[in-house]
Amino acid sequence: MTGQATPSTGSAAEQARIVIIGAGFGGIAAAIRLKLAGFDDFVVLDRADQVGGTWQANTYPGAQCDIPSILYSFSFAPKSDWSRLYPLQPEIQQYLATCVEHYEITSHVRLRHEVIDARWHEATQRWHVTTRHGSWHAQVLIGAMGPFSEPAEPELPGLDRFSGAVFHSAAWDHERDLSGKRVAVIGTGASAVQIVPQLQPQAETLTVFQRTPTWILPHPDRPMDGWPQQLFARVPLAQRAVRLGFDLLQEVLVPGLVHQPALLKGMEALGRAHLRRQVNEPRLRAKLQPHYSFGCKRPTFSNTYYPALGAPNADVVTSGITGVDERGITTGDGSHHEFDAIVLATGFRMTDHPMFDRVRGSDERTLSEVWAGDPQAHLGTTISGFPNFFFILGPNSVTYTSQVVTIEAQVEYILSCLRAMDRRDLSSLDVRPEAQRTFVQQMDRGLRRSVWNSGGCSSYYLSRTGRNFVFFPGFSRQFLARTKAVDLDDFHAHRAADHRHRSFPPTGRSS
Repeated sequence: MTGQATPSTGSAAEQARIVIIGAGFGGIAAAIRLKLAGFDDFVVLDRADQVGGTWQANTYPGAQCDIPSILYSFSFAPKSDWSRLYPLQPEIQQYLATCVEHYEITSHVRLRHEVIDARWHEATQRWHVTTRHGSWHAQVLIGAMGPFSEPAEPELPGLDRFSGAVFHSAAWDHERDLSGKRVAVIGTGASAVQIVPQLQPQAETLTVFQRTPTWILPHPDRPMDGWPQQLFARVPLAQRAVRLGFDLLQEVLVPGLVHQPALLKGMEALGRAHLRRQVNEPRLRAKLQPHYSFGCKRPTFSNTYYPALGAPNADVVTSGITGVDERGITTGDGSHHEFDAIVLATGFRMTDHPMFDRVRGSDERTLSEVWAGDPQAHLGTTISGFPNFFFILGPNSVTYTSQVVTIEAQVEYILSCLRAMDRRDLSSLDVRPEAQRTFVQQMDRGLRRSVWNSGGCSSYYLSRTGRNFVFFPGFSRQFLARTKAVDLDDFHAHRAADHRHRSFPPTGRSS
């Protein structure tokens, strides 16, 4: 779906019961499930000119999912003809576009509609959402911006003086031909591991600036054409069974990741063996060997990254960058490296996403002001002081499987909230501070011994206060159970008729 921006008619705000920010996996899942559940009065706003979210933005060479395609897709929209076990970016984006068309939500989507302000008005019990093409008044706001939607660019002195090309992996400049060029790649995370093997054969020289090496495992990717596609098309139950198998396989790691990191020693051994097998040169191997526990930072797969770094035209620099000038990069050892292009594979803004400055709650404070760099929520979905705001893939919502599994669980939770509001004739729900505080404390206790907290690394999983704000410390089934239905005892509520605050007697969950 390419689509055009749909202009608002006149200057008056449009009305919709539900506004969804973002047209990636989270926003599209919410839109489809809302429609299937009979909630048709919604609009999806996205700043891009195509749907797809992170899979629309990240078009760098080699962009590929590191979760099997059968699991990295909606359970309610299986695709039997995935071309690969681990799909590439174009196929994932096309899958999402196909879902939009198949479930007939195209008319609900407004592309090139960047949200510049969203604020809750207590008097009207409505969210007022402003975009560059008009505004909406809505009862419910769903934030599906995604954690990997805003590039993080490093603050390198002099970077703006560099005379060559500079671009982030999430904003790839396809007009730039890097063939025969001297190319620098800053960063060694998941995107860099995919980019480097694509650039190395065509560049005159390729220099990777590494702060911390990544745990890399052999890549099990393979084509899915032939009998797998035929089987899944003819026997849908077989595909569901394989999906369940991959889900359980992912979750086998949870005890080691969350409770006993020593259980991950086998994965470390596999990573070390993969490095020894692919890198013969001792000095390079020493540079690439992680010195923190497996899983502390996000591990990834590749059969081509290590060979690319061992090529004659490649180099790995571990001395920190001290500055950039017109011709290249200076490092802490005093060396100066000249380049024609610099690729920033430096990840995303997780705790300071620009949208956090644009969403204002009941006391007029923004998410950024409330969180102060330490995002917190209840069940990773609702935030105290932000009535009728639901955050998909919010703080402490991620389980160690496909994030699509988490997204679907959160969408079901949102639906249970909407049904409860309709059944009780409520205008708003605002999670109680004590309920949110209890959940956050549970997360902190559950993650205290996890490899993410104790594995000896610094990662984007930790906020500026050192708190793990990303993961849910348990199995996905535990998260699904907790988000199956809203417990109204956790919320302050207002009647729709008179907006008066209402406290409920203890009644347990409501679905």
